[in-house]
Amino acid sequence: MAMAMGIINCNHHALDASYVKRAADLSDKSACFTSPHPNFGCVIATTTNNVGKVFGEGYLYAHGTKPAEVQAVEAAGEYCRGATAYVNMEPGDCHGDCTAVSAFIKAGITRVVIGIRHPLQHLRGKAIQALRTEGLQVDVLGEDIRSVSIEEALKSCLTVNAPLLYRSACRVPFSVLKYAMTLDGKIAASSGHASWISSKESRSRVFELRGRSDAVIVGGNTVRKDNPRLTPRHGCGHLPMRIVMSQTLDLPEVANLWDVREVPTIVASQRGARKRFQKFLASKGVEVVEFDILNPKDVVDYLYDRGYLSLLWECGGTLSASAISSGVIHKVHAFVAPKIIGGKSALSPVGELGMVEMTQALELSDVSYEQIGSDVLISGYLQPIPDMTPVIPSVAETSAIDPSLSPYDSPIIFFYKTWDPYGSFSNFSPHPIKLPDENGDYVTWSSVEHYYQAHKFVGSSNPNAKSYIEAIHAAKSPEEAARMGRRAQREHPDMVRADWDNIKTEVMYKALKCKFSIYPHLNSMLLSTSGCILVEASPHDLFWGGGRDGEGLNYLGRLLMKLRSEFLGDDDVDDTHNKPEISVGYRQF
Repeated sequence: MAMAMGIINCNHHALDASYVKRAADLSDKSACFTSPHPNFGCVIATTTNNVGKVFGEGYLYAHGTKPAEVQAVEAAGEYCRGATAYVNMEPGDCHGDCTAVSAFIKAGITRVVIGIRHPLQHLRGKAIQALRTEGLQVDVLGEDIRSVSIEEALKSCLTVNAPLLYRSACRVPFSVLKYAMTLDGKIAASSGHASWISSKESRSRVFELRGRSDAVIVGGNTVRKDNPRLTPRHGCGHLPMRIVMSQTLDLPEVANLWDVREVPTIVASQRGARKRFQKFLASKGVEVVEFDILNPKDVVDYLYDRGYLSLLWECGGTLSASAISSGVIHKVHAFVAPKIIGGKSALSPVGELGMVEMTQALELSDVSYEQIGSDVLISGYLQPIPDMTPVIPSVAETSAIDPSLSPYDSPIIFFYKTWDPYGSFSNFSPHPIKLPDENGDYVTWSSVEHYYQAHKFVGSSNPNAKSYIEAIHAAKSPEEAARMGRRAQREHPDMVRADWDNIKTEVMYKALKCKFSIYPHLNSMLLSTSGCILVEASPHDLFWGGGRDGEGLNYLGRLLMKLRSEFLGDDDVDDTHNKPEISVGYRQF
């Protein structure tokens, strides 16, 4: 039936496709703000005689803020009745409140056209089924709507959420290699001088690419020669993590990347390298992560565990060749400047790959060309965007599970990012809580993270602390609240209340108890984990998380298990997992 209609209503399908593409284009506006979350856009329109009219639209700013679907419904108002809603990706109502789906149903939307299904296995098809159960007609591009006219719209939907697709299907962040070179393929003169190969317009595009990435990666040689800052410098709200890969830590003591007041920096190195220099970096606030053998694949796997969706590689030829050989690069952006510099020893953008015949050359797919200033940007994929059959590994298959556990041990449930199966356990999940302030007046906080970060400054003797509390309270997303609170704590330690280290677990527990008391579906989810060990799977937070190798204290998991016992009325069941005097994380449970 669907295919027959596709032939009869090809013009109508072209209109459908145009609105889905419009939703994808809208969703792209949030690319600098939603990290590390997916991009959602929604358009509400009516169609008469193959002529459409838009009444409302919206896009997701960040998780924890108003969904795109709700924004579009509110904008369209009474015109929603009998209208069609177009979304670039299936709504991701992963916290049980079904906000987006409910908005469509209550508004009187009769049809929903979806660009792609949600790629995460535990969300895939859920919203579609819920809408169809309520009697709405749901059409998915490529499934219910098949025609040539949908190809461009479908491509836009895949491209705008490529990072999530790669992560869900391949279990790696989406990695983009960027470089600028002369017409004769050089990234620097024989002397090593490289400023500037590309035009000012091209450099502005690079700032935009950084703003769309969760992290920017360079090698030690780039730090030594270029002393980069690796910041977006475009005014957008998202600042990517800066990562330096260096085996020997032969790095300068003075570098822009060691200034972490605005943007944090991670240095990835080989285990045991220059311990004294590691202490120096730590004194600057730079995080050092050691690997048994430093290579791009292990670093990418680690960043996957940290929840990153997209990485931008701005490295030299040696590291770029290693990254390509490791199979971690998915897309290439090459800025080609109309300049010739020559030089037998001048560096090229990609080092030795071991290829001796042109037939071995790697070919890009889906190649595009764009003139930017005087340069030409050539972009293409080394690895195509994954198809829509992603498989999310079960907890039992993840590398994070302790291999020493026997079948008789209590099962472990890991949680971290809000879009994971147990993502509602995260402080960043979009569940507002309402708690009394110091005066007994009830205040609504957008998330547990908002509440926790603000309470670092509640009761502070510093008269300026109030402005920090108000700013964090008004933060548009949990990510922004976390950035504000951490930065203020780092830059103004005198602003933090004197007893914070002693009471921070109490503050967290109070917020968690409120959250899991007022949302029945969250309470049910927590109780359903009875008998399981809960581990916050942060590989870098050794207090609230389980750590990279299980060395973390996992206090967030402990507090949730304690809360679960309280709700079950059996404080003794889990209390052995939660007592503060237990000295290590989940490996000892």
